[in-house]
Amino acid sequence: MNVIEYTKSLVGETLNYFVYIVKCSDSTLYTGYTSNLEQRIKQHNSGSQGAKYTKTRRPVKLVFVEIYQSQREAIRREIAIKKRSREEKLNLIKLSPIKPPIFYDTEKNHSK
Repeated sequence: MNVIEYTKSLVGETLNYFVYIVKCSDSTLYTGYTSNLEQRIKQHNSGSQGAKYTKTRRPVKLVFVEIYQSQREAIRREIAIKKRSREEKLNLIKLSPIKPPIFYDTEKNHSK
């Protein structure tokens, strides 16, 4: 099951917007929102259409996601998360109820 199928199974077919946090290769965190999560993460990692911030910090790993039905809600949440401290963001990631394997930071698993 891919990211979109999984999240639709949680909230139904009205799924529209994602607020997400990625962990960059330098361990910094980047927060954004999108209507196509899978494509947006690929863009961050390809560098062609990723955010200016993540272009020099690839690869990025998806570590947090929330789902919203309106763009307005997603933008408000993105702004609220961006105002948080790094410690608060890490706690938000840790306490997130949506934790399918694809959302985990699997860096430790790659070293095995």
